[in-house]
Amino acid sequence: MFMVRVSRSIAGIVLASVVATTMGGCASADRPVLPQAAFVAAQDKPSEEYIIGPLDQLNIFVWRNPELSTKVQVRPDGRITTPLISDMPAVGKTPRMLADDMKISLGEYIKDPIVSVIVENFSGTFSQQIRIVGATEKPASIPYRANMTLLDAMIAVGGLNQYAAGNRARLVRYDRTSGKQAEYALKLSSLLKDGDSRANVRLEPGDVIIIPESMF
Repeated sequence: MFMVRVSRSIAGIVLASVVATTMGGCASADRPVLPQAAFVAAQDKPSEEYIIGPLDQLNIFVWRNPELSTKVQVRPDGRITTPLISDMPAVGKTPRMLADDMKISLGEYIKDPIVSVIVENFSGTFSQQIRIVGATEKPASIPYRANMTLLDAMIAVGGLNQYAAGNRARLVRYDRTSGKQAEYALKLSSLLKDGDSRANVRLEPGDVIIIPESMF
């Protein structure tokens, strides 16, 4: 009687595992797969022009006016305050755009100001970050870098944790042209544990990587 109960228990576990695997496979099959990316780009290319985000550290330089030059951090509300300028919106602008706006504001006080804005510590806007959530060692938002791949992002967050169902992970990408959101299947376990280079894909600014936990 004991052996029968044990056998039924084992059979139940095996059946549940098969069902979970099948469901996971079906879920992944429903999503398109992104094209493979090389581990190292054949030619490095610049990405889109950088957009200033909250908490970015900026170095403001006003030529021949050292008293107006300063280092400032963008506030959580997206604005900065510098000598002679209060609550200047910074988030969503390129450094050049912000410099032009500051030039106009400072022009009320000094003649033909020359302003440069240098971003020193980068956070970026959410649309320029890669967000990794779920069963990873340290879920995080990381700044997008030119030619960034899935492997680069996973190294930055320490890889998968012991409970991750890496091959059921998915990537959520927003298409700015169409205004629609799409999901793609990822094979993180194949990439990180099996070394399958075909599972490495190129990332884009704003991508979200979601890693579910295994049922067992």
